[in-house]
Amino acid sequence: MKTFIQLVAAGVVTLHAAGALAAITAEEAKQLGTTLTVFGAEKAASSDGSIPEYKGGLTKGPADFVPNSGTWPDPFKNEKPIRSINAANMAQYADQLTPGVQALLKRFPEFRLDVYPTHRTMHYPQWVLDNTLKNATSANLVGKVEGDGVDGAFGGIPFPIPKSGYEVMWNAQLGYRRTQYEAKNVGAYLVDSSGGRTELPIMNVIEYKPYYDQALAGGKFKGPQDRMWLTLLTPATQAGSANLVDYSINYSETDQVSWAYFPAQRRVRMAPDYKYDTPTAAYGGALFWDEAKLFAGRMDKFNFKLIGKKEMYVPYNNYAYSQLPVDDVYGPKHIKPEALRWEKHRVWVVEATLKPDARHAYSKRVFFVDEDSWTLMEADGYGHDGKLWRVGLDYPINYYDGLGGVFISANTFYDLQKGNYFSYFTANSRGKPELRVAEKLEKPNLFTPAGMAGTGLR
Repeated sequence: MKTFIQLVAAGVVTLHAAGALAAITAEEAKQLGTTLTVFGAEKAASSDGSIPEYKGGLTKGPADFVPNSGTWPDPFKNEKPIRSINAANMAQYADQLTPGVQALLKRFPEFRLDVYPTHRTMHYPQWVLDNTLKNATSANLVGKVEGDGVDGAFGGIPFPIPKSGYEVMWNAQLGYRRTQYEAKNVGAYLVDSSGGRTELPIMNVIEYKPYYDQALAGGKFKGPQDRMWLTLLTPATQAGSANLVDYSINYSETDQVSWAYFPAQRRVRMAPDYKYDTPTAAYGGALFWDEAKLFAGRMDKFNFKLIGKKEMYVPYNNYAYSQLPVDDVYGPKHIKPEALRWEKHRVWVVEATLKPDARHAYSKRVFFVDEDSWTLMEADGYGHDGKLWRVGLDYPINYYDGLGGVFISANTFYDLQKGNYFSYFTANSRGKPELRVAEKLEKPNLFTPAGMAGTGLR
C-alpha cells in the first residue's frame, strides 16, 4: 500500500529539489505576478473550480465590524456547508484528507468536517508585495546548520518560489502577520479522556514582528524576527507571571532567548529550556514549546524535506470559533464539528525526520502550509514507535480591515495516545478574547526583562 507521502509526491502540483540554498534566478522570478501571485501561490482556480482564482483577498469586513473593537465578526456567517465528511464517507475524499484528520475521523464516530465554499481571503498590502519581489532574488538560507537562518530578506515572504522544506518552513515563520497584535482575555481548556473539561490559565498576549516593522527598513535585517510576551491573569496563584520569548532570524548567530517573571520572587530569570520539546507548564504539558503556532523555533533537530503541494481540506476562515460560548465549542472527545469551518485549499507538505544524533519526543513531523497565507494549517507528530501521536490544527482568520495579514494563534492539539485534547484562544470564564492589531510597536519598554517585571507586579 502506498503511503500518504508517496501519494502526495505522485499528485504533486509543484515539486522542487530539497536542500537548495540559493535564491531563485531573475528568470524564475518572472512567474511571480503572472502564473503565480507575487507571494508565490497559484493564481488560477483549481481544475474543478472548487478552489477559486485569487483576486486580491478580503479587504472589507461585514456591516457589524467595528475597527479597533477587538472583535472580528464572521463575514460568512450566512453560508451553509456544501458537504460533510465523516467516517462513513471519508474514503471518497481520502486523497484530500491529511493522515491526522483521517485518524480523528476513524477514532471518533461523531467527528466530521463541515466543508464550506472556499474563499481565498488572504490580503497583502503593496509594500509587502514589493518586498517579496525583492526577497525572491536576494534571500538565502544561511547558518552553520542547514535551515538555521535567513539572509537578504525583510518585510515580505522570503522564498515565494520555495526549493526546500526549510524554505517553506521559514515562509511560515516569516509570513505576513502585521507588526503587532494584542490579544486580551485569551482562554484555553484541556479536555481529558473521560470528557472532563479543565480551564487553563487565562492570559494576555502581545506579539511584535520586527521583520514587518517598516521603521526598521533599510540595511540588513538582523536580530529577533518575532517577539512574544504573555502574562497570566488566572489562576490567582499564578496571576502576574510573565514570559518573553525572542525568535531569531539566524539561530547560528543568536539563539532563541526566553525570560520568565515570577511575582513571588519579584525577579526575572532566563528560561533557556523554553524551546524544543519542553512541555509548556501553563498548559499542563499538552503541547511543547516548539509547537506554539504549530511550530516555532530552531529547525536543527530535524531534516525538513519538501514533498510538494496538494489540494486538501483544512480549517479556514474560522471567525466564529473564538466568539462562541464554551459549551458550543468543546465536546467530550473533540471540538464540536459545528464550531469549525473547513475549506479546500492548496497546501505545501513538508516532512521533518529526526536526525540520527538528535533527541526529541517526536521521531517525525509532517506540516501542511497554506499557499496563500503561508500559515501552518496542521502539524502531525509521530512517536518513536512510528505511530501518529498528536494532531495539531490551526484555525486562522484573515484581517479584513484593508491592511491584510493573518492571525494564526488559535489552535487545537489532539493526543491520540492519551485520548485528550487541548484548545487555545477560545471564550472562557472571563468572557471572549479580544484581538487588536497595530502597524508599529506601541509598547517598546514591554519587550525587555525590566519592562516585563514592571507589568508583572501585583
